[in-house]
Amino acid sequence: MNSSLAAIEKRVVACRRCPELRAYCAEIGRVKKRAFLAEDYWAKPVPGWGDPDARVILVGLAPGAHGSNRTGRVFTGDGSGEWLYRALHRARFASRPDATRRDDGLTLRDVFITAAVRCAPPANKPTPEQRARCLPYLREELAALTTARVVVTLGKIADDTVHALVKSLGSYRTPRATFAHLAETAVELPGGRPVTILASYHPSRQNTNTGVLTEPMLDAVFTRAHQLLAD
Repeated sequence: MNSSLAAIEKRVVACRRCPELRAYCAEIGRVKKRAFLAEDYWAKPVPGWGDPDARVILVGLAPGAHGSNRTGRVFTGDGSGEWLYRALHRARFASRPDATRRDDGLTLRDVFITAAVRCAPPANKPTPEQRARCLPYLREELAALTTARVVVTLGKIADDTVHALVKSLGSYRTPRATFAHLAETAVELPGGRPVTILASYHPSRQNTNTGVLTEPMLDAVFTRAHQLLAD
């Protein structure tokens, strides 16, 4: 990890901008889920992780209460992560198809994964104020990941968050696309960096169990990401 990303990670883990979320995460880690009673929960803000030279950035919603809030690594240890890492492995972005804990040996190639909000929120619904307090961390990551060319937004909150940053930092090369699966918007970030925002439905159980998102649909996102990188 480069020094800029390492410094951001330290600030994220130590963050206390939302004391109500810190208290909620700590309580989840104290009570635990029956299946994880023997585990020590991370119960702190969860930093982004992945390839520091990534050309693809994935932005999710927030840590799951018994997923990332337990393991300390984004999209690790829950159903959403199971879907995501299988797809990343099929697309040759991940070294293996499963993610169980921070030291499981998984590595990412050309991908960095982060989130709009870094603490698990009650009912997976962060408030506008909580989202605003977390926004500077994503801004810093986008600045540090200078090789990024595609930003995949997993869900509407992630999509809205990334577009909020574009409005404050950069400019639109094409009109913003209405959020939909595989919707694309071409933008320009500081330094003249051309980036495509590629939207996807979030791999939450609510979406995957109901067929709103299927594995072929998720595979199509990463196939398109490869095409954009080739272009």
